[in-house]
Order: sequence, then C-alpha cells, then structure tokens
Amino acid sequence: MELTFDWDDWRAQLQHRITTLEALQRWIAVSPGEAQAIAACDGRYRWSVTPYYASLMDQDDPKCPVRQLAVPRLEEFQLYPGASVDPVGDTVYRKTNRVIHKYPDRVIVLVTELCAVYCRHCTRKYHTTDLGGTYFEQGENASWEPDFAYIEQHPEVRDVLLTGGDPLVYSDERLESILARLRAIPHVEIIRIGSRIPVVLPQRITENLAAMLERYHPLWLNTHFNHPKEITPAAAAACDRLLRHGIVVQNQSVLLKGINDDLPTMRRLMTELLKISVRPYYLYHCDNAIGISQFVTTLEEGRALMRGLKGYLTGFGVPEYVITTPLGKIPLCEEYLHQDEAGYWVENYRGQRMVLDKALLFAEEPMVAEPALKE
Repeated sequence: MELTFDWDDWRAQLQHRITTLEALQRWIAVSPGEAQAIAACDGRYRWSVTPYYASLMDQDDPKCPVRQLAVPRLEEFQLYPGASVDPVGDTVYRKTNRVIHKYPDRVIVLVTELCAVYCRHCTRKYHTTDLGGTYFEQGENASWEPDFAYIEQHPEVRDVLLTGGDPLVYSDERLESILARLRAIPHVEIIRIGSRIPVVLPQRITENLAAMLERYHPLWLNTHFNHPKEITPAAAAACDRLLRHGIVVQNQSVLLKGINDDLPTMRRLMTELLKISVRPYYLYHCDNAIGISQFVTTLEEGRALMRGLKGYLTGFGVPEYVITTPLGKIPLCEEYLHQDEAGYWVENYRGQRMVLDKALLFAEEPMVAEPALKE
C-alpha cells in the first residue's frame, strides 16, 4: 500500500497505528469473525497495531500467528472457569501506585498503561486494554515520588524491573529521568526493562535510545518473541543495536494454543532467537486471565514440548518453563534425577536410564591411605 509517512520513524509509526476496521482492511482481508470482535471491543478492550507489525500479517489467513496475536477475536469475550483479572497477584503485592514487591530483593514498577500493540494474550489485559480498568491506584499521571521513596526506604531491593504497558513508548528524555533517579539509589544494582517494542516496533530502538540506555549499566532488556515470523531483519537489527551497546537481551515467550504449541514451531523459534544472539529465558505457561483463556494449553502439552527441546537444542537455547502465580514463578521442569530403594538413577532426553554408581555421588574414606608427603 502507498505510505504517507516515514516508515523508519517510530513516532510516525505510533501516530499511524491501526485502530479501526477500515484502517485494518487496507492491510488484510478482515474475516467476519475479526470484524465482529473489533466491533465488540468498542468500550471494552483497546486494540491497536503498528503498520510495521501489520505488514507481517498474512493478508488472507485469519489463522496467521501475527494476526492472532494482534487482531481481536470473538474468543476474547467468552468467560472461562477460573479466569481472573489479576491471575499473578499484582494487586496483592502493590505497595505504591506503581511498585509491586513480590520477591525479597526485587520489585516491579508499572510505568505506563500504553502499548504500541495491544497483544491479545496479555496477562495484564485489564490493566493495559480494559477501558474501565487499571492496576494503578491513583492513575498514570500521579507523582512518582512515593514510588521512588518506597524503593529508597527498602535497602533489600537490588533489582528493579520497569514494565507496564511498555516503558519504551515513552520518549528518551522521559525514560531517562526514571532511569537516572533509580540509578541514584545506592542499593539498586540491576535495572531491567520488559518491552515488546523490539518485536512490534523495532524502529523505536534508535542509536540514541541504545546510547542512552548504555549510560545506566547494568541494564537488561527482556523482550517477547512468540513466533518465528516475528524475527525479521528489522527486529534482528534492533536487538543487535542494543547488544552492541552492552544491553543484554533475553526473550520471554508465552506458550499459546494455535500459535506456538507445536514442536517444530517452538524449536524454530528458539534457534532463530539464538541466531540473533537473543537468549531464550522463560517459556511462560499462559495465564488464565479474563480475555486470554482461549490461548491456554494444558500443562501436559507444555511439558511434552519441553521434552522435545531438551537435548535437541544447545543448553542455553532451552528456556525455563514456568507458571506465574500469586506465589511467584513456579518452574514446571521435568525430573531427570530419581531415587528409589536401589539408589539414584537418571534419564536423558531420549528417556534412556542409567543407575548412578554410589561412589560417583558420595566421597567415602579412601580404601588405601595416601602416602605421607616428604618434607
């Protein structure tokens, strides 16, 4: 289609986000179901798609993974048993307007409700896309001083994660003011940013942004590729720009029914991430949040996928499979070390088993005394 703006200007991408059925129809052949879901979103769920991300969609296939991740679907409006607006307990552990303190040494800071693309599977769907809902107690425009004060008054906090919404929708200047204030707190050792911007709006990762972030080392960025189709040359270049400025980039995928819940797709996703030097970090079991339950697989399906990754990919290419609960992140790993009345035995990724020699596991008294050292 003919463009009327600078494709490489991230602000222009945001200004020309797709937010209406008519605008979306310029990019894809919208299915009747998608059209009905878009109408149903009015007054309930926000949705928007950057032109860049829309360009990754298959024009004719409603099952295109990028379309499923970004375009509303009727399944969002079905209520599933046990679904919650806050399945991970953010509101339970909120200490200030923005600070969530769930773990002893680290906090989450909810920077904003805004996103470049409102992902249909977002666990914070109520916070980021429900027009009547928010996790903020006082609103996004409230003073930051109580948030900074809480972190300053808790010296056990050494790790701060900025999330939202997406912190990188803020300007460089606004984001830097937050980073500078955090870095001025002596006990804050690590700053992390959670952002899907490298995936949905890689133009945002400018040289100026990467250089600014570099000033606040150690700084880590966790992004969110869910399907190999999202790993484009533009996304790879954005990650490379961050890496060249010393920003560690890791990936946190979500296991999503109909998108990446088959072994060939998941293996390809992990290998493509390694090719762009992005380490697979977590594979999240999809939360049963209101509006996203349709993406939830069974735990058995997730564990079977993990068995198909271990041994077939290099060790650091295999993410840790976890489920997030109000108790925190719980690993859903397989046991490879077993014990019974005969002792310990292990099995490998092929299911082959071997009994471990007791002598390999326990240091006992030597059978023959070591000779005395000569003076």
